Amino acid sequence: MSIHKSLAPKNMLARSRNVLTRVERLAILQRDGRFKKGQNSIFGLPKVRVAKAKAKKK
Repeated sequence: MSIHKSLAPKNMLARSRNVLTRVERLAILQRDGRFKKGQNSIFGLPKVRVAKAKAKKK
């Protein structure tokens, strides 16, 4: 049985998204130097790994 939204802790409801928009992917690829504006096509972009949050120690 799941917990109702109003009863769950606020930080538990915030999850990392596993799908990025094209703009977000382009920003990450440009930051890493894997995409150059005007030289590469926006179609067929390489995959980008999504950073996962680390579990906190209790």
